[in-house]
Amino acid sequence: MAVIDRGSALSGLTVAQAMRKLICRLSRGATIQQAIRHTVKYKINAVLIHDERSEAVGVVSKVNILGGYYAGLPITAPVDAIMVSPPLFCRVDNSLDSVLDHMRRARVQRLYVVGEEPRKVIGVLAYADILGMLYKFCHECKHRTLRELEADCPKKVADEFRVGELMTTTFRAHEEDDSLFQIMETMSANRLRTVLIKGRDGLHRGVVTTTDLTLAYLHGVPASTTARSVMSGPARTCAYGERLIEAVKKMIFWDLDSLYVHKEGAADIVGVVTLAEVARVRSGSCRACMISRIDLNE
Repeated sequence: MAVIDRGSALSGLTVAQAMRKLICRLSRGATIQQAIRHTVKYKINAVLIHDERSEAVGVVSKVNILGGYYAGLPITAPVDAIMVSPPLFCRVDNSLDSVLDHMRRARVQRLYVVGEEPRKVIGVLAYADILGMLYKFCHECKHRTLRELEADCPKKVADEFRVGELMTTTFRAHEEDDSLFQIMETMSANRLRTVLIKGRDGLHRGVVTTTDLTLAYLHGVPASTTARSVMSGPARTCAYGERLIEAVKKMIFWDLDSLYVHKEGAADIVGVVTLAEVARVRSGSCRACMISRIDLNE
């Protein structure tokens, strides 16, 4: 029986309980075009690259694909030209707490899971997988969200995390006439997956994401093209004072790893909240799991 009795909702849990077994793979002889098509078809951010012995030798993410776009590589070039090697691994029996720390130190979005045989990947673990588990625990926890101040007092106090507590202000915006070259430079320098696009009137018109850019690469759009031609929108947002659990639900439903945060209205964007930052608190939605025992089998 798994029992959480200290620290966070992740204490006592292992990679095996959160990982996904479905892994998107390509051989190292595949092309960049094939890697792009895989990310689009399966709605993923990275593809695992294996050799002739089916051993993992590298990873090609959307960020790596954009590196090829920026450098002017043809999409028929081999993935060898852009892949990161070796992949970062974790073991199936590692604790989620330790793996989360590893991901944050390495500044990566995912780890590939191995069992008894090194380099034989049996699963993948990303921030979204950890957050999905925390979201489930939040609903099962009898201590969640509201706790009575005193047994004989009907007044309750909200103990939830709010979006504003975890958001960062490290978002960037570009003009709609800026080139895709400029946008990719901003994304690379700031490790971003999306940038806001402003019109000539200063209002936000949409966003350019790594997905928008990889599709532009696939369709042969020159990197000198303006942001206006490839942007999508509007930007997905949540409120500064919104309950964190609601923001997590939006990211899971919309298949996003971040949301822009607004205060007065959707146009008043003041920050961004990411799955990585939400995972940092190691909680489903509130501080209850920091101080309570939660029996996961109840």
